[in-house]
Amino acid sequence: MARSRYEYETSPRKLEPDVRRKRKIKVVEDLPKQNVKTSKAQQKRQIKSILIVFGIFVLLLTISYRKSQINEKFNQVQTLKKELSSLQKENEQLKVNIENNLNLSVIKKQAKEKLGMQELTNKQTVYVTLPKKDFVEPATEEIIEKKEKNWFQKLVDKIFNK
Repeated sequence: MARSRYEYETSPRKLEPDVRRKRKIKVVEDLPKQNVKTSKAQQKRQIKSILIVFGIFVLLLTISYRKSQINEKFNQVQTLKKELSSLQKENEQLKVNIENNLNLSVIKKQAKEKLGMQELTNKQTVYVTLPKKDFVEPATEEIIEKKEKNWFQKLVDKIFNK
C-alpha cells in the first residue's frame, strides 16, 4: 500500500535509512609526483608567455602610476587657479579702496574724525625766509679706491712686472 502524503497521526513518521547513500569513503594517499619532461621548445614558450604577462603587468602599472601623477598635478593646478582668482578679487577690492581713500574730502574727513586734526588758520601760518645760497658743497678731494688683489693676481703681477 502506498503511503499518501497526508498523515493522520500526530507523531512524525520514522525515517528509514537510505541504503543507496551509504558508501565507504576511500582515502587516497598522495601519489609520488611523476617527473614529466618538457621539451625545450615548450620551456621557451612558457618563459616567453611569462615574460609577456610580466611585461604587460609592468606596462599597466606604469600607465596607472602616470595617470595618478597627472591627476595629482591637475588637482594642484585647480587649487592654484582658485587661489589666484581669490587673490585677484582681493586685489581688485584693495584697488577700489585705495581709489576711494585718495579722494581729498575723504582724507579730510578721516583726519578730523580719527586723528582729531583741524584746518590751519591764518594765525598758525609762519613764513620762513631762506638765503638763496646753495647748501650743496662740491667735492674738494678726489677719492681713490684701492681694491685688494687676490693671491692669483699678485702672483701674475710679480711674474710679468719683473
